Parts: sequence; structure tokens; C-alpha cells
Amino acid sequence: MSSRFVRRTAPGSAGRFAGLGALILLCWTPFAGFAQQPADSVLSDTLVYEIDPVVVTATRTARPVSQIPQPVSLINRARIQEKVANTVSDLFRDLPGVDVNGVGANQARPIIRGQRGQRILLLQDGIRLNNSRRQQDFGELPALVDVAGVERVEVVRGPSSVLYGTDAIGGVLNIVTPSRVADGIHGSLGYRFGTAGDQKKYTARFSGGFGRFDLIGGATYRDANPFSAPEGSFGNITLANDVRVQDSGVQDESFDLRLGYRFSDDHRVFVKGERYAADEAGFGWVDPEEFNPGGARTQILYPRQRFNKLTFGYGGQELGTALADRLDFTGYVQSNERTFGFDLFTSFGPMGPPGAGIAIETVNYTDLDTYGFRLEAKKLAAQGVLLTYGVDLFRDDAVNADTATTTLLGFGPPQEETSTSPTLPDATYRSIGAFLQGELELGGRATLILGGRVQDIKAESRSTSGLEDLEPDTKDDRSVVGAANLVFDVTDDLSLITSVGRAFRAPNLIEWLFEGPTPEGNGFQVRNPDLRAETSVNYDVGARFVNDRVFLEGFYFRNTVNDGIRIEKVEGLTVGELDAYRNVNVDELLFQGVELAGDVFLPQGFSVGGNHTWMDTENKSSSNRPIGESFSSKVTGRLRYREPGGRFWAEYAVRRNGDRKDDFLLQEPGEEPPPVGEILPGFTTMDLRGGVTLFRTRNGQTARLTAAVTNLTNELYAEFSNASFFRPEPRRALTVSLDWSF
Repeated sequence: MSSRFVRRTAPGSAGRFAGLGALILLCWTPFAGFAQQPADSVLSDTLVYEIDPVVVTATRTARPVSQIPQPVSLINRARIQEKVANTVSDLFRDLPGVDVNGVGANQARPIIRGQRGQRILLLQDGIRLNNSRRQQDFGELPALVDVAGVERVEVVRGPSSVLYGTDAIGGVLNIVTPSRVADGIHGSLGYRFGTAGDQKKYTARFSGGFGRFDLIGGATYRDANPFSAPEGSFGNITLANDVRVQDSGVQDESFDLRLGYRFSDDHRVFVKGERYAADEAGFGWVDPEEFNPGGARTQILYPRQRFNKLTFGYGGQELGTALADRLDFTGYVQSNERTFGFDLFTSFGPMGPPGAGIAIETVNYTDLDTYGFRLEAKKLAAQGVLLTYGVDLFRDDAVNADTATTTLLGFGPPQEETSTSPTLPDATYRSIGAFLQGELELGGRATLILGGRVQDIKAESRSTSGLEDLEPDTKDDRSVVGAANLVFDVTDDLSLITSVGRAFRAPNLIEWLFEGPTPEGNGFQVRNPDLRAETSVNYDVGARFVNDRVFLEGFYFRNTVNDGIRIEKVEGLTVGELDAYRNVNVDELLFQGVELAGDVFLPQGFSVGGNHTWMDTENKSSSNRPIGESFSSKVTGRLRYREPGGRFWAEYAVRRNGDRKDDFLLQEPGEEPPPVGEILPGFTTMDLRGGVTLFRTRNGQTARLTAAVTNLTNELYAEFSNASFFRPEPRRALTVSLDWSF
């Protein structure tokens, strides 16, 4: 296979890319991610690093970041350790175009360019973690993969349906774990303590190369209590004292073990087992009596979650056959068991007796079994023409049980009504797709990437106890999508990038079949079996400038989603005391914006960097119901110092999110805005981080201490997607991590 497709380097640019490695490693906060500092290196004013190729999610080929034809953020292992993150989602708050939904130790999920939940495809090692049973707005948990065992994280900002199929309409997040190790036995032990929720976390990782065998594994245990938010004001909300954010803690543990065998340098097989278990994890809530007396109280809790996964695969390279030079197959079987608790209390207020209201308690039990595979081949069809093609399949099988109790309070003895009808019938969801992508080198300075996919999705409901009146049904969806990407090197340092593509997302089981109280507790969702798939057309136009001291990047994007799925009120219909809502297709949802990022490496170990994002979202079908699920502007900045000998480092970071209009800016008659007000208020947060190498021995043992002070000014704020259903972030907190590796 031509090395140009592995690492495209212009003549005379080896030193330039070596300098880029130093720049990315030491001062590129939003995009850090290629190589860790050699333990015995001596740093000078002109740093030199070797950059290993990285398999980039955007193209499925190994490319240096300057040659990636889409906006991509990369975060390497060193940066993950420096951030002392709860999950990989906590790494995204200072990335351009990326936001975070959810609070707590394990519930944070990414938002990319204003799109979240099932519009973001979550991958582990290129294999999907999304499932069709998750709510549209929530998506699967990145916490299923222990952050202590993550090698790097790749975030593609923009659609990638050609390579990955449904759900990749807004962006892709790929969590990459180690697959190869050096000979001998290696490992690490870690302990972390955080004052936010008095969190304690214990980690052990090990790896070993034994001839033809590779062994990689680890285990983590964490115990985190609910954290406290600081006193202060946020919009119309004022907290007189620090308050507990209930259900923001978790007790969880994870385990993984990977065994690989090498038949030869060109043929490998592996098998990997993983388990994640979490108890008492929730979405977080503050007692409304603290900021909105008489307001509705909503509690969303996962008392129990168990996730088990078995993955196996084969990788072959230098095959030299007529069909493939490289072939990769990965199969997987997983189970996801969850208990979901929903507790809503709505007061009648001054119109009723003291304490009068309606309490709804719902418990949902879900068993979701999934199997699937991905078969991918690469072939150098001609000089400068690389083909990537393959087929992928997954099948979800969901079994559900529910218990819902509605209680009327305040009018004599409590009046209870209990239902055991499931909110979702037992159902399966199957997807199979085939894709083809070609990479063409044009004249030595340009690369054109063209691709297409055909995908077929079939969902089937079954006869379900408690839903005898609901007839089994079948829903089919077939989609064809394509994309074109171009990178043109104007000079050795400056590249122009443009991409255009069509993406899609088929309705999942929740959107198609769910009927019950909405997770936020503000309504009752009814079924809509006539939903159509979302489709989109996305444009990206941008430029990158890279030399040994400067990295600059700017992109304009425009993503138009047709037949977008939105939940809307059903006029004149109530279920119990709740207004009825249902998912509908709307003509057009528009997401557009500008992302700017830059970093400069200064002498004597200093660096500065930051980014700016401006974003606008619009529901073209209803201008008085804006989308409003993420920030409209974000500015980040960072000043960093790393001691030239590599013994310690320090970093100061600041982030400013500007005001944003919420969905409730223009209310329908009689509709009340959320307690925070009609405007989601802006906020500024600051963090201070640092680390020191305590010792390093000649036989490779190293001990490091890392500390972070987050929310330095102790400001009361909530990420925008958490503001209406008020879930604030922790007060000023100290996190300390001690790691020993050998």
C-alpha cells in the first residue's frame, strides 16, 4: 500500500511535521492528541518530536491532522490524564463546536454543533455503542468505556453517514482503546480524589507482550456522592446557600480484558470482554423549593445498569489479493440491562389545599441485547487511488416492563392508580449497510475523497403482555447517502478544506413506539408510527495553517436537516393531567456556524491557545419554536507552561458562553417560561491545572501527581442544555490524582 495514504508528507516537510508534533503535544489544548513525551528527552526552545500516524475516524485511514478533510478534534492519553476527567465527555467543554449535556460523575454526553442524543454516533474502536432504545435527546453513555483505559478520543464535527450509517447526522465520537503493546509486563495503579461529591476512584491497568500473545486489561471502582452547587444567581434563579444536586453521584465499576494473538506480522486475531456496572446514577435535580417554590419536582434516576460486551476480530494487511490489501473484521455481542426511575410531583399551588398535587412514579426495566459486525477492506486500486469499502450490520432486541403509579394528594386519603402496561412494546431493530469510499491523490497537492452508502433498516414490534390492543407492526427505511471532501495544499503550511455530504438518521424504537410520561415530566408522549427518517445536507468550508510554532484553523458549516424529528404538543389532548406530545417530522432544521481555533508555541516552554465558536440554529417550520439546545457563542483561552525538563507543568484556562434565547422565548398562549427565564444567561468559568513528576527510575517506574481546581471563581451556572431543567455544575472543587506506572 502506498505510504502516501498512511502519512502524506510534502517534500522537505519532515522537520515541519516534527515541529508540529511538539506544538500539538505541548500547547494544542483543543486538539491535543498524537504522541507522549519520551521519558528521557531533554526539551529545548526548538522541540523535536516524531508523530506516529493516527487512524482518524473521519476517513478510516491514518492521516496527520493537517490533511484531514473534515473538522476533527483529537485528544491523546497524556491530555486525558491532565484533565482528570470523570468520563471522556468532560474533555469536550473547551473544544470548538462541542457542548455537554447532563451532570454528574457518569451522565455527561456530547453535543456537537447543536445536535445531541441520537444525532451523535458514539463509537468504541470504530464499532457503534448507540442503541435504538435510548431517548432521542440523551444518547448512549460514553461512561460505558472507562476513561482510564482510553488511548485517545477522536471527535468528528459534522456528518459521517457514508462510513458509519444511521445516527451520524451531527457528528461522530470515537473512543479508541489500546490494541498493541510492547514486549514485557507493564502497568499502572491510580487513585483519584475529588471534593465534588467526595469522589474516590481506584484504577489498575496492565498490559504485556509475550511472544505472539498480547494481553491488555484493567479495572476501576468509583464511589461519588451527589455534589453541591454554589450560592449565587443564574438568570432568574437565586440560591441563598450552597445546595445539593440530588442524584448526581454514582457507584460504578468497570472491567476489561483483551487477548490478542499474532500469527505473523500481517495477521492478527483478538477477543475482548468488557463489563460496566453502575448504581444510583441520575440526571441530577435541585429541590424546586430552593429556587421556585411550588414548582414541579422531577427526578430521573437509574438505580441499576449492567453493560456486558464481547468483541472479537481479525486484522490482515499486505494481503496482495485482487480484492484487498488490508482486511479488518470485528464482531460483537452485548447486553444492556437498565432500571429507569421517573418521579414527578406537580403542585396545584394556591388553587388547591396545602400539599395538593399529582405524583407520578414510573419504573422501567429494559433488557437490550445487541449483536453486530463490521467488515472493512482497503485496496490500492491504482497509483494514487485508495479504495475503502465494506459492510456493517447490527440488531437490537428490546424487552421492556413498566410499573406506573399516579397518586392524587391533598383531597383526603391519597388516591392511587397503578398501571403495568409497558411504555414500549417488545421489539427488534435491524440495520445493514454497504459503503464504498475512494481517496484520490491529485497532482501531489490535493486529495479528493468520494464515498457512498446504501443502508436498509427494519424495525418490528411483537405481541407484548399488557399491550394486547397494540397490533405488531413493521417499519422499513432505506437510504442512499454520499459525500465529497477535498484538501488542497496552497503552500507547505496552508491547506484549504471543503466537504459536502448527505446524511440520514432513521427513527429509533423510542421515537416510533414509546407511549408514556416524557423523561422531563412536563408531558405525556403518544406514539407516531408514521415518522420518516431524517436526512441532511452538510457543507464545510475552511482552512488550516500549520508550521512549527503556529496552528490556526477556521471553518464555516451549514447543516440542513430535512424531515427533522421534533416533539410537539398535540393540541386539545391531555392524558391524565399531562398535556400530550408526540414526535413529528418538520420540514427543515438549520444548524450553521463558524469555528475558529489557534495555538502558538512560545519560547521557554510557554504556549497560548483558544477557540471561538458562533452557532445559530433554527426551526424553519416554526420560527417561534427555536431549537435552542446548545450555546450560540463560546470563547475559550489558555495559557500553559511546561518546564523544559518535563518535570512539571501548569495551565490556566477560561471559557465564556454567551447568552442564548431558549425555546421559551416566544411562548404559546398560557405557556410559562422555565424558572431560569426567557434568556439562558451567559457564564464564565475558569480552571487551574498542574502536574509534577514525583520520581522516575532507570527501570521505567514513574510516579505523577496531577491536580485541578475547577470553577475557580465559584460561579453558579449550568451548561445550556441543563439550564431549563435546572441542573447546575459543581461549586469550586479540587481534584487530585496520583498515578504510578511501571
